[in-house]
Amino acid sequence: MGLRDLPPLLLLLVDCWASVSAQAGDTPVVTTEALNSTKPAPTTFRPAVSPRPHETPRAPRPSSDPRPTPVTDVAALCVCDLSPALCDVNCCCDPDCSSVDFSVFSACSIPVVMSDSQFCSQKAAIYSLNFTADPPQRVFKLVDQINPSIFCIHITNYKPALSFINPEVPDESNFDKLMKTSDGFSTNAESDVSLTTKPDAPNTAKYEVPGSGTKVPITVQSILIQSLNKTLTRLEDTDTDVLRPLVLIEAGHDKICTNIILEVKYSLTYTNAGEIIKADVFVLLGAVSSAMVPFQQKFEIYFIQQNTKPVPLSGNPGYVVGLPLAAGFQPQKGSGIMQTTNRYGQLTLLRSTAEQDCLAIAGIRTPVLFGYNMQSGCKLRLTKAIACRLVAQKVESLLKGQGFPDYVAPFGNSQAQDVLDWVPVHFITQTSHMKDSCQLPVALAIEVKWTKYGSLLNPQAKIVNVTANLISSSFPETNSGNKRTILISTAVTFVDVSAPAEAGFRARPTINARLPFNFFFPFV
Repeated sequence: MGLRDLPPLLLLLVDCWASVSAQAGDTPVVTTEALNSTKPAPTTFRPAVSPRPHETPRAPRPSSDPRPTPVTDVAALCVCDLSPALCDVNCCCDPDCSSVDFSVFSACSIPVVMSDSQFCSQKAAIYSLNFTADPPQRVFKLVDQINPSIFCIHITNYKPALSFINPEVPDESNFDKLMKTSDGFSTNAESDVSLTTKPDAPNTAKYEVPGSGTKVPITVQSILIQSLNKTLTRLEDTDTDVLRPLVLIEAGHDKICTNIILEVKYSLTYTNAGEIIKADVFVLLGAVSSAMVPFQQKFEIYFIQQNTKPVPLSGNPGYVVGLPLAAGFQPQKGSGIMQTTNRYGQLTLLRSTAEQDCLAIAGIRTPVLFGYNMQSGCKLRLTKAIACRLVAQKVESLLKGQGFPDYVAPFGNSQAQDVLDWVPVHFITQTSHMKDSCQLPVALAIEVKWTKYGSLLNPQAKIVNVTANLISSSFPETNSGNKRTILISTAVTFVDVSAPAEAGFRARPTINARLPFNFFFPFV
């Protein structure tokens, strides 16, 4: 969307007073219920900028590692819930499932969720289905189970022993040390965007489709008004209240400016042919006092493909064994991660066939599944008539596939806009030189290092490093009439680099024993 085509509602950003300026800060708290009411029907969002959900104000995060709160309540654990806003089949703990969904369930895939089995008293969440009811219902029970073992743990007074060691977060005290032991840190500076509007713009804003001349009207779906105490009020008449005038109120020593734009969200719906057919906007206005400056405004844009379903997750949050790795690439610095809608095609290997002919299986791939070490290959037959450079390019594209990713998601539910959280793929090339020889890539070895994160009760798999090693070998030039067969292979290996939980011990007891002065008489 061109900058000149932004709707005139952004003209509300006029100077309310000289001291109010939109600088770096944090977004105010907004309730989830209100946000849900402003969004369209559940669809797959593909943000083009780097949005972040509402959260409490906090200092800028110095590390690229996400810190999800480990879940230890068995009633809140649901590892089979992998589809956002959709019901997963036979997942009885999925909150998105209804009675209609339960009617087609065969059984609960996870009937019992228990806490740590080492404790003497354990919480257990039991799920079952009542098919005799009309409609069928889910039965949930939270019970206390007794561990009959005489070596069970009654109480623990060292909480860190129940969790894995968290990765060290860089700060002012340990930054220099981490810089020496790592490859450094990358930053993602948001590019400054200057917004301009036409002075003679019409009252009804339209989005012009580039290259076609077609204009799609922008519909204001909702306008929320946020007060100073963070309460939200939704305006019913969105046609007349979009361009609300700014009002400056003096309350003692403070100045309050109302109807300031705090957040604007654009939603563009497009077809399979890339034609934009719908444009919506969601606006959050609010009051800002002189004590709140500087503050941050938030602008987002989502691209939604028509008639598509949400992409299933590979874990929530940690990866689940057997599900594909989420991967993508960053087209330009400052943008989000781009991914294909087919998660099984984001990071792939060669697929072995019965023919074992590399040229015949070009384009046939198999997804990289978390926790599964895989190896595949094929045979390449060389003759004198084939140029070495052309063969090398063909084999490299065969090994890497179409669109080899630059980043891999650390968790199964990582968001594409959180670029700093994603793990870059380190690409290494190994060659062996030989005089009068042909350098051909013969293998692609991918090593994925992962660690357990969170509590021992519910550890989450997190990817911390991905290395792709392209190995080339030297082959003598093929003589006229001779043929040579070369083996081409791809492999992926998963390495567990989890650190054990911190061992904690109570202080050794001291014995304050006092003996009589003549205890050793007559020897001393």
